[in-house]
Amino acid sequence: MKVRFPIVRHRRWYFLFSGLLTVLGIVAIAVFGLNLGTDFRSGTRVQIEVGPGWKPQDVMAAFQSAGFSLSPGDITSAGVQGEAAVVRLKDKLDQAKEAQINAAIQKQYPHAKIQVDSVEPLVARELSRNAMIAVGLASLGILIYIAVRFEFWFGVAGVVALLHDAFIVISVFALLRLEIDLPFIAAVLTIVGYSINDTIVIFDRIRENLKAAKIRTLEDLEQLVDDSLWQTMRRSINTVATVVLAALCLFLLGSASIHNFSLALLVGLVSGAYSSIFIASPLWVSWRGRSLKRRGAES
Repeated sequence: MKVRFPIVRHRRWYFLFSGLLTVLGIVAIAVFGLNLGTDFRSGTRVQIEVGPGWKPQDVMAAFQSAGFSLSPGDITSAGVQGEAAVVRLKDKLDQAKEAQINAAIQKQYPHAKIQVDSVEPLVARELSRNAMIAVGLASLGILIYIAVRFEFWFGVAGVVALLHDAFIVISVFALLRLEIDLPFIAAVLTIVGYSINDTIVIFDRIRENLKAAKIRTLEDLEQLVDDSLWQTMRRSINTVATVVLAALCLFLLGSASIHNFSLALLVGLVSGAYSSIFIASPLWVSWRGRSLKRRGAES
């Protein structure tokens, strides 16, 4: 027995759910802010891989012995099991200060692996601007492509869905206080590509079904889009399950350096599958339905 239920008819509930997630995301960003990495703000990021069970006070003591004063907010954890301590300093370190920190940490944790990344203010501003331009150009290119291949409102619905996915990932990272860095931007762009690909497959099936259908009322349009969604449902579920499994393996088995990247992929892939089915196509139906209503009123 096949499980099937009307999707488009209940689109207001999906829009309400996504709207609620958006509001919660805005609140999370307003309250907690974004935990920007040194890629997007000047300073130095020191990652110390010492294994699970490290204590913030020990890390603070090591930095104090090297002449640096830290607050608890300057120290966060990274890795699947929190095996790495991440310390963020406001200033860019020179070689002498970096050597002092390395010596102090090695004294406290003799077997620790230390990675130091420094970014100057000018570079941080440039990276932030380039990241926003990359996401903006990707969205614009997708809008133009779908508008040319399908129609303008298909393109708008697709871009709204992918921006929804990107915002969900950003909100989760804001809520969990996870670091936003260049790998995170790479993950967002990957999610954008995956999400729009799934959406285009559904749009293509809707377009093919429209050619053989006579749409006179909004109910006819809702039924056609519902049929199109269920015709592509197995493909959508199988695709997202396969990709999520790969991302989950990266998250569980990968190193601390790709932990946030793989988590962003996991959240974005699930959100992308949801938005392709429950947001993009129903949103297009809402806009297309208005023209049907106007046409019916005129006749």
